[in-house]
Amino acid sequence: MLPNDSQRPDPDALLAQVQAQEKKAARGRLRIYFGASAGVGKTYAMLAAARKLLADGQDLLVGVVETHGRQDTAAQLDGLPVLPLKAIEYRGKTLYEFDLDEALRRAPPLILMDELAHSNVAGSRHPKRWQDVEELLAAGIDVLSTVNVQHLESLNDVVGGITGVRVAETLPDTVFDRADEVVLVDIPADELLRRLKQGKVYQPQQAERASQHFFRKGNLIALRELALRRTADRVQDDVQAYRVEKSINPVWKTGAALLACVGPHAGGEHVIRSTARLASQLNAEWHALYVETPRLQRLPAGQRERILKTLKLAQDLGARTAIVPSADIAGAVVDYARNANISKVIVGRGHANFNVLARLWQAPPAARMASLAPDIDLIEVGLPPADAAPRRAAGEDAEAPRRSSRHWRYILAAGASLATALALLPLQPYLDLANIAMLSLLTVVLVAVRLGRGPAALASLVGVACFDFVFVPPRFSFAVGDFQYVITFGVMLAVGLITGHLTAGLRFQARVASHREARARALYEFSRELSGVLQTEQIFDITKSAIERAFRARATLLLPDDEGSLQAPNGGEALDIGIAQWAFDHAQAAGTGTDTLPASPIFYLPLIAPMRTRGVLALLPLEGAQRGRWLLVPEQRQHLDTFAALAAIALERVHYIDVAQGALLQMESERLRNSLLAALSHDLRTPLTSLVGLAESLALSRPALSPAQLDMARSLQSETVRMSALVANLLDMARIESGQVRLNLQWQALEEVVGSALRASGPQLQQHAVLTQLAPDLPLVRYDAVLVERVLCNLLENAAKYTPPGSTITVAAGVHGQFLQVTVSDNGPGLPPGREEAIFEKFTRGERESNKPGVGLGLAICRAIVEAHGGTIHAPPHAPGQGAAIVFSLPLGTPPAPPELEPDDANDHETGKPT
Repeated sequence: MLPNDSQRPDPDALLAQVQAQEKKAARGRLRIYFGASAGVGKTYAMLAAARKLLADGQDLLVGVVETHGRQDTAAQLDGLPVLPLKAIEYRGKTLYEFDLDEALRRAPPLILMDELAHSNVAGSRHPKRWQDVEELLAAGIDVLSTVNVQHLESLNDVVGGITGVRVAETLPDTVFDRADEVVLVDIPADELLRRLKQGKVYQPQQAERASQHFFRKGNLIALRELALRRTADRVQDDVQAYRVEKSINPVWKTGAALLACVGPHAGGEHVIRSTARLASQLNAEWHALYVETPRLQRLPAGQRERILKTLKLAQDLGARTAIVPSADIAGAVVDYARNANISKVIVGRGHANFNVLARLWQAPPAARMASLAPDIDLIEVGLPPADAAPRRAAGEDAEAPRRSSRHWRYILAAGASLATALALLPLQPYLDLANIAMLSLLTVVLVAVRLGRGPAALASLVGVACFDFVFVPPRFSFAVGDFQYVITFGVMLAVGLITGHLTAGLRFQARVASHREARARALYEFSRELSGVLQTEQIFDITKSAIERAFRARATLLLPDDEGSLQAPNGGEALDIGIAQWAFDHAQAAGTGTDTLPASPIFYLPLIAPMRTRGVLALLPLEGAQRGRWLLVPEQRQHLDTFAALAAIALERVHYIDVAQGALLQMESERLRNSLLAALSHDLRTPLTSLVGLAESLALSRPALSPAQLDMARSLQSETVRMSALVANLLDMARIESGQVRLNLQWQALEEVVGSALRASGPQLQQHAVLTQLAPDLPLVRYDAVLVERVLCNLLENAAKYTPPGSTITVAAGVHGQFLQVTVSDNGPGLPPGREEAIFEKFTRGERESNKPGVGLGLAICRAIVEAHGGTIHAPPHAPGQGAAIVFSLPLGTPPAPPELEPDDANDHETGKPT
């Protein structure tokens, strides 16, 4: 029977699991000691665990620990290594914070960081301590930390509603959920109150105030329940993750995704936090959506700022955020839910002062969602607590002058209807009332196109009134003589309102489509311009101009040098290279609108290419009081990320074009040089051979030559031999570079090659003492004897050339692991420091300026021959004046077994008979 395909693990899921495990293995581990409130013993438990680890031999460091005057906790701190805090000047005072740079420099295996939700002093690298911990974890450092339940962002408003105290320092739930281990530290409420009275939680004055407010028994019981439930959710997640990892009884069901609808009212944050808690309980992903209608697009800046902050809160809590422009809220929500396969939509409960006219005009959005999508579950969230009830923001009152400045549109709309009536008054004898009514409706349509929905409604009302007063008998009176005109008035008003509404909606959709088309056109033009550039300077100019046009911000590119350090361009005095370098090194955005150094007015975005980060894009928003608000809009941020990705890919493409051109130029240069060397060596070899023969003949003609002539003949012989050796080196190098050398590999002993090399190098070694130190049990090695002999000759001649007469040259050989290692050393002046690797390059000599003969090819030929055998060659560093050594290794391999003798052959050997 074939196996059930449904029981087989998903290969993509297994690959994702392996990748996640590899990424997790490179990070440090985070353990959080979690409790219901202060005083339960989280810090004490963390220090006790640290002392046990230290006793077991674990190296650790205390980064930050807050004892709050508790003697038992301070006693646990004794004997633990503590990192000194960093002094920071703030408003004339010296405050002390965690020294992140020093901790990264020391890089301990484990560090203790108390109060994970703590807010750092302004001027620190990160505004929150949990962000410091994230950087420590990314560096591979394990962290122990503590958190209270009231500091979790999703429970902040719940705890505030219970205790009446809103905690300002909060921690994103994603940080808590990503912790590798959560340890619950819990004690009963009565025990905690007893500890409070004994002064083990706060000092006496603080304890008295706390017992009257936060530390009431009912509060502590409720907080304890929240902590237990949150820990239970966490344990459930751990169990589910373990089941998935071990493929234990796979469950066939789909997790229900959630969609939180963000509105313009102040209760949006309550909807977001409620959805985050529900998503955590269901272990489901969730989205946050804001539908921007034409009416909402004209909201005051304060309300729009609040909406963007609400979306940023949702993003911090782990949601995927989106802003969708549409005139139909319910239709846009349903479309988004269907496209994202979301089965549950979370909406806020309507306010009591909901616009009655809007209810008469159309059903509430929730009711319309239910009718449009009966298969989607709608969950209505109650109003926030009384202390967080929606109130008019202070920023909205500041918008009153701005709203009053818009009244001219309504005045213009009413004036247009009055002007139309006055213009038609002289034409009344020539036009029917139906035509006059049509011309009034035309005015309403034009007002809707130019001024929007509200002015169009006013123009419709004023137009009907003017039509009744001026043209319907009895004229110049609002009295109606014929009832049929009442129907005409109603139809005119309805047609005017509907026409104005539809026209304003089309105007809004046209404006949205125009914005989208402009963004698409900007991306198209940007990518088209980048596709043909071949220089980094062109990318710099194109990117700067394109982003400045699209985002109304001053832009510049910071590119790294060969060492990875960013270089500030000319005119970039306002840039902070430290922040930019951090964004480049960590591949994360920094500066305004982010969680890393948000006080900086400049936004730093790394240019991440497929292979590596290619630079940093720095933007200075230029929007006056609303500076940088567009960074909070998800669609705008995605648009900017696309620009950055295109620029990064262009930079990487240009980089590899330069690399390819350099490699091609180097290949062509090598090919040309090898061709020249081969041609010269072939053309010079024949006449040099003749010269060597003639010089030897002259040196042997002693009776016919005078002593001076004999010396000249011997000098001629030595110079021609040296020249012949140089030409041979050139020819060998050309053959090796062209790949024409074929190795004649045979199993043979090293001693024979060493002996032949010493004989061949005899003339060069006459004034030196040669010492051989060959191990007695050297095995057979498979190599080309002629080429290895050439290696030894070059090494011996090189040692004789660069050592004074009388020096000792040693040839040693032995087995080291799976290699046969041969060393040629001397006791001369040695190699220049730092040139141990450079001497093996072609046309490189041990002494740059020297009268010693040679062109610097001997060691290059040795490396080429040894590497062709699968070995290595190098020069170990020595102190100046202690000689030099060249070591090369050849792989041992497995020698073939000796052939077995036939029985008759064995008997012949035993009797001494010839075979």
